[in-house]
Amino acid sequence: MPEIVSIILLTGLAGSCILIGGILASFEHIRPRWFEREVRHFVIAFGGGILLGAVSVVLVPEGIKNMDDSLFSIPIMLLGGATFLLVERWLGLKKHDSPQLLGMMLDYVPEALALGGLVALGSPAAPLLALFIGLQNLPEGFNSYREINRNNGHKASKTLLTMSALIPLGPIAGVVGYLYLSSYEWLLGAIMLFASGGILYIIFQDIAPQSRLAKHWGPPLGAVFGFCLALFSEMLVQTN
Repeated sequence: MPEIVSIILLTGLAGSCILIGGILASFEHIRPRWFEREVRHFVIAFGGGILLGAVSVVLVPEGIKNMDDSLFSIPIMLLGGATFLLVERWLGLKKHDSPQLLGMMLDYVPEALALGGLVALGSPAAPLLALFIGLQNLPEGFNSYREINRNNGHKASKTLLTMSALIPLGPIAGVVGYLYLSSYEWLLGAIMLFASGGILYIIFQDIAPQSRLAKHWGPPLGAVFGFCLALFSEMLVQTN
């Protein structure tokens, strides 16, 4: 299979998890109410765990490697966190405060760019990154659906249509990364580290606080499950 077709399929399948998550979230009013709250907060925490796992086992190690272990890796990560802060603050001031949707798009697009570059370089981490993108898009799609409906009161069909329109961004970014980033490994590494800094900001600013539920101890386990699933996936790839 040509590499560019493989990238389109990988990023397209990963992006489709956005819509799948939204469809699952459209089945609202799970009974009893306490169970619905537990599930929602567990999914939020699970998404945060997957993001943290993706940063820890793929994005940061591969990013530093592609930058030849340069100390410039650190300020690039800091710049990513600061940029995500400024973007979120600007969206908040513009009354478009949707942290789950913001987090999904700000990690989905640069990760897809990185995926295209990794495929072009023949990196064994490329399939693992594709898996992480899909795994994190599923809970992020779930939470984004709830967030959009809560903030804007959209009908289910309109919300799902909006989320479907986001899917092609992944294949587009993947193809761009494949065509242009393979010759600039340092730039590929910088994008991965920049995204890592932003993702860490999103996790601790928006996702982790939302996962907490007063007098309930189950939802935080979602973060543990998410991170362990990411670690298990990495170990599985390494043994093959």
